[in-house]
Amino acid sequence: MGVSQNSKGLILAVASSVFIGASFILKKKGLKRAGVHGTRAGGGGYTYLLEPLWWAGMVTMIIGEVANFVAYIYAPAVLVTPLGALSIIVSAVLAHFLLKEKLQKMGILGCISCIVGSVVIVIHAPQEQTPNSVQEIWDLATQPAFLVYVVATISVVLALILHFEPHYGQTNMLVYLGICSLMGSLTVVSIKAIGIAIKLTLEGVNQITFPQTWFFLTVATICVITQLNYLNKALDTFNAAVVSPVYYVMFTTLTIIASAIMFKDWSGQNANSVASEVCGFITVLSGTIILHATRDQEQSNMQGTLTWYIGEDSMKGLEDEHLILIHGSEYVEH
Repeated sequence: MGVSQNSKGLILAVASSVFIGASFILKKKGLKRAGVHGTRAGGGGYTYLLEPLWWAGMVTMIIGEVANFVAYIYAPAVLVTPLGALSIIVSAVLAHFLLKEKLQKMGILGCISCIVGSVVIVIHAPQEQTPNSVQEIWDLATQPAFLVYVVATISVVLALILHFEPHYGQTNMLVYLGICSLMGSLTVVSIKAIGIAIKLTLEGVNQITFPQTWFFLTVATICVITQLNYLNKALDTFNAAVVSPVYYVMFTTLTIIASAIMFKDWSGQNANSVASEVCGFITVLSGTIILHATRDQEQSNMQGTLTWYIGEDSMKGLEDEHLILIHGSEYVEH
């Protein structure tokens, strides 16, 4: 029976990754179409709300998230969570063929590093103890350690929105993705509380009357809307093949941290697990740096202009050399 349940969870997790990976591409194409007819999302516009292709991406993403949520019912998190990395591969492959966003060899290496690091972190992450009621989750959410995390998260998000976004939002994708990932870590705990409330209610233990249930629902709604808004800006501004893995890494990392603080699971870890997690974080950091370097290289290549000096005679001085300006496949000699 256990094998059958895990098989269901495996199928749902893989399907979830395919849908979520495809949703990035559909929304990206929708954002590009909307940008032709109005203000781009990266510039604060919302014309993408009238684009059917963007909504197709939203529906696809929702289907993927629902499938992922249900997968946790049938299979353990250790099996389901690492499979989320498959969405990176799906997104990168589709972006390569459908959006013509070429992923260079170093970019592929960065993606692999991010995936490997994330998988190592997830595999060696402490096991979570599932609460039995919304009230129990509320007690965990109001403990001092997690309240400090919440205050720090909200403070960083506000700093990113009010200060860093106006100055660096269009040049550094970590601003948008940082907001998405930080809010996403709060979304996960809120969604978990809502899921437990629904499950217990269906089993005959009514959780709807608890005000904490509606509080978690409100928090989840605000966080999801904020995530979608800034994820749209990131997708509209930067390469989807780079946005997808970096967002996955940041979201997964912050979610693990938030969950560990809230449920106090880190205290039961041995030295081997801690060392493995540190190695995972280093691998993730390395992959992120490689992805950024690849993106910078792509931007310089997209400019299509390269200037250098070519000497007719290596013994001649600079005044005898020719300045060659190459632009695309054409060049002009000065």
